[in-house]
Amino acid sequence: MMKKIQVRASTEYEVLISSGIMGDSGKLVRQVIKPCRVMLVSDDKVFGLYGACVQKSLEEAGYEVSVHVFKNGEKSKIMQEYIKILETAAENRLTRTDAMVALGGGVVGDMTGFAAATYLRGIKFVQLPTTFLAAVDSSVGGKTGVNLKHGKNLAGAFHQPSLVVCDTDSFATLDDRTFSDGVAETVKCGMICDAELFVKMHGDFRKSISDITAECVSIKRDVVCEDEFDTGKRQLLNFGHTIGHAIEKCSNFEITHGHAVAIGMAAVTRAAEKLNICEKGTSDALCDTLKKCSLPTECTFSAKELYGVMLADKKRSGDVITIVVPKKIGKCVLYRIPVVELLNFVEKGLEK
Repeated sequence: MMKKIQVRASTEYEVLISSGIMGDSGKLVRQVIKPCRVMLVSDDKVFGLYGACVQKSLEEAGYEVSVHVFKNGEKSKIMQEYIKILETAAENRLTRTDAMVALGGGVVGDMTGFAAATYLRGIKFVQLPTTFLAAVDSSVGGKTGVNLKHGKNLAGAFHQPSLVVCDTDSFATLDDRTFSDGVAETVKCGMICDAELFVKMHGDFRKSISDITAECVSIKRDVVCEDEFDTGKRQLLNFGHTIGHAIEKCSNFEITHGHAVAIGMAAVTRAAEKLNICEKGTSDALCDTLKKCSLPTECTFSAKELYGVMLADKKRSGDVITIVVPKKIGKCVLYRIPVVELLNFVEKGLEK
């Protein structure tokens, strides 16, 4: 049975979650965007799996389809590739009544969304997430962007999709490492506001993957609708991300997003316990869950290495940076820390 989650942000749209709906993507898109020129954006790995199916579905629904495919991986999430997407859109003469469709994981979704936000000052786009990570997190909420030399997602825009279509069958094609990236974001959702979801991650949650995906999307929907532009409560969704993004950058993106966020969550929780912000035992409980989900909890980089990258984080405001810290499982808060104290905080987090 298809699950429908309504997102009421500056653009209202639905998130549709079910198995086996990839082939119906054209019909589903047509319910919200009338036939027009559509540019299908994907990476070489995903397009080989689903590109022909989605392109055929869109064409059968009446869309004139052009295609832009780039190399799979975080290293493609750069300004040069973003510009290539814009140039392809211009070459195919997309107009303000046309649209883009993102077929892939978080990199494809972020890049396509940013291109759609800025091409002709904004056109519509649709998300077709194919990874568990993109389904539970990046495809919903309207954050788009690309990486710069000095940090992750430093260029971007808020641009909500017109529709999100999630075929959970696509998760079956993911290797364990890629799937576990999404698991990290699911654990994050449980930590910030849903202790019951956190407990579920100890069991065989794959059997109810559509339900788990819908729970995460609903949590993100509620937060985004309250704080669409990330000025308050939405920052809670960044639990583990400040340190996590620094780990990604220090590893030259060899450590994937979810794995880096897992380490970041563990580090922040350790530091919070040592500073008596967090309930005792929370760090052990979190690390036990992460390990059961085959996710890392320790970092090979030094506090100084991470600190240098964190200084460029988007969540820094002058001489203060906002860190998301847990009070206990199921409750996180925003913790403003002077930049001069940040290194000490990271050091506490990395100490066993």
